Amino acid sequence: MTLKTKANKITLKQCLESIDSKRIEDTQTLLTLFEKVTGAKPVVWGKDIIGFDQYSYRYDSGRTGEWPVTGFSPRKTKLSIYIMPGFDHPKIAALLNKLGKHSLGKSCLYVTKLENIDLAILEQIIAESVLIMKQTYPKN
Repeated sequence: MTLKTKANKITLKQCLESIDSKRIEDTQTLLTLFEKVTGAKPVVWGKDIIGFDQYSYRYDSGRTGEWPVTGFSPRKTKLSIYIMPGFDHPKIAALLNKLGKHSLGKSCLYVTKLENIDLAILEQIIAESVLIMKQTYPKN
């Protein structure tokens, strides 16, 4: 099985042009924050995932793939922020208690508006996530 969502040739400008106008300001804020934390330039994955850096994974089944170390997608109803190690790690779990209004998926942190959360705490969550990912999936 091949992963459908991959880094592609869609430019960041093209991606931003397709974003709901209500999301533009939050998207710009997140772009700045993610670039600061990761030191990486944004790459569009699929049609609307803005990823930063990437890692290679291999499942026990033998399936391999590439995915962003972190990133976000400015969806119409919520911002999806990708915290790839998930939320069970003690440092990330402790920070979530201080974040503000959010919901969780397996590796997705969902936020309706950035004004509902503490951006300094989000920055710490992203930084901790990136550190965990780089330790778990070191580049060869």
